[in-house]
Amino acid sequence: MGKYRPPKERRFGKGSRRCIRCGTHDAIIQKYGLMLCRRCFREVAPLIGFKKYE
Repeated sequence: MGKYRPPKERRFGKGSRRCIRCGTHDAIIQKYGLMLCRRCFREVAPLIGFKKYE
């Protein structure tokens, strides 16, 4: 019990932002306040009104 300290809170940088759906720190899309990783974004994009242009 004596040696353990919890990690400090990240205020900026990659570790401070998480995907609101899966919790990962990788490839976060912040535009329009989405805060989704790219993998989750691809799954929910049609549901929230984004279209893929060809």
